[in-house]
Amino acid sequence: MAYFRMPHLLMNDYPASFPCKVLPDDRFWALIPCAGSGSRAGSDGPKQYQLLAGQPMVLHTLAAFAGITRIANTAIVVAPGETFFDTHVAGCCIAACGAATRAGSVLNGLQFLLQQGAGTRDWVLVHDAARCLITLAQINALIDACATDEVGGLLAIKLPDTLKLEVAGRVASTLERSDKWLAQTPQMFRLGMLIDALNQAGNQVTDEASAIEALGLRPLLVAGSAQNFKVTYPEDFALAEAVLKMRFDDRQIT
Repeated sequence: MAYFRMPHLLMNDYPASFPCKVLPDDRFWALIPCAGSGSRAGSDGPKQYQLLAGQPMVLHTLAAFAGITRIANTAIVVAPGETFFDTHVAGCCIAACGAATRAGSVLNGLQFLLQQGAGTRDWVLVHDAARCLITLAQINALIDACATDEVGGLLAIKLPDTLKLEVAGRVASTLERSDKWLAQTPQMFRLGMLIDALNQAGNQVTDEASAIEALGLRPLLVAGSAQNFKVTYPEDFALAEAVLKMRFDDRQIT
């Protein structure tokens, strides 16, 4: 499915420091791309719908955003014809405009938010459906850090391991890691700015920050958590389930 373009919304030629101060009527929206097939997970069907700790993974993700009262609404982008949410209560808007790539799904989802009443200066938090361990505290920390920033930013963690450069299956060199971060989500930017960035960057960018960087802007890095990992491979399911059960047990005790 081709994604939409709205040239009249584009804000071209950003300066190095784009003046976007927070306004009293600024609003926050969440967007969850959920149209992927999850082929690397080795699961039967899309991984975001597999059971974790008794319920589909994506519902854990949505529950975290439902707890943030300052988010005006959450939209989840699914593939056209997807029927999962016909029988599962999501507590959010369903946008059946998923595309073949993440960037396409996000861009279609942003257009959907405009149709729901969002403005181009509103903030949007884009989050992976498979990062089901995101917490209210992490989402709030990102909003607090970025709401007065000129660009916006993303959750990320500093690279904890030694980083090797590979050539033909062998180590070619060891790279400096002190300035390396692992990007996570949510990633939070102005809706209009992100539409412009994705339209210019095309389908190949793998996260929203990359598209913003292509405009010559520098997103803010906000410290995330190692637990906010993306469930990608079969072994990730067991780890995510263990964390969810531990959190549930802690709530039961307190």
